[in-house]
Amino acid sequence: MSGTLDGRVVVVTGSGRGLGREHALRLAREGASVVVNDLEDGGRGPARDVVEEIRTLGGDAVADGHSVTTWGSAAQIVQTAIRTYGRLDGLVCNAGFLRDRMLTNMSEAEWDDIIKVHQYGTFFPLRHAAEYWRGRRKAGEAVDAAVVTTTAASGLHGNVGQVNYGAAKAAIALMTISSARELGRYGVRVNSISPLARTRLTMTGPSGGSRMAPDADGFDEMSPAHVSPLVAWLLNPQCTATAQVYAIFGRQIHRYTPWSPAESAHAAEDWTVESVAAALHNWPDQDDPGVIPGLSAPASAS
Repeated sequence: MSGTLDGRVVVVTGSGRGLGREHALRLAREGASVVVNDLEDGGRGPARDVVEEIRTLGGDAVADGHSVTTWGSAAQIVQTAIRTYGRLDGLVCNAGFLRDRMLTNMSEAEWDDIIKVHQYGTFFPLRHAAEYWRGRRKAGEAVDAAVVTTTAASGLHGNVGQVNYGAAKAAIALMTISSARELGRYGVRVNSISPLARTRLTMTGPSGGSRMAPDADGFDEMSPAHVSPLVAWLLNPQCTATAQVYAIFGRQIHRYTPWSPAESAHAAEDWTVESVAAALHNWPDQDDPGVIPGLSAPASAS
């Protein structure tokens, strides 16, 4: 197999199923050697099935069963790439799941589980990969590496029943921008995607089945296969984008910008409660906009 990622070595976390699987297959089709990371159960897991698919297609891949949620285990994911292929050129932080619940019913465990898998599960692999690339650069080697993290609409807009998930995904978006600004000096680009596609996660909502079904004309807007070409481009050495956040679903891609002021007010004297109220009174769109288009309340939000 050959393509735009010939000779590149890429780790994809959570790539045994869903979006991660599509990413791994697409990257392999583009010529990358792929470390397919997903949790194993008794020495067998979905990552090995994806590796077999890639090899059947003529690509090169290796399975890795380490968890992204602990420091040492995440380091081993990076080491799997280096031991197997002698290098690492790209990292896709994709692993994740949902623990949806309304705020007043959310347990400590439901908060902690999401933070560990999404925030820890992004930071730990990124931290160890960054250390590897910095070491290479300081040793005088050329580094041209790229990272793709995964945020979500809940992290960019907020959503009912997903305080934990939204907080974690918002942190990932800002982690991406900060990391890109730090790691650019070492030859590393970092970008994030906010995908909407049919996976086990998105099918859990009350309208998930109808919303995720193919259109009447046969076009499958929510197929996860639509997302992976963007991931492949962001990992491509010819791509120069960094510190960017992209939303993607179907045939649409949108670029987001970080938080920025929408309106401003200035006072001639020190603020009082009354002058603050007067200044803010005429600003538009200060009410809750409600549920984001394309998202629905989660099934377990009770």
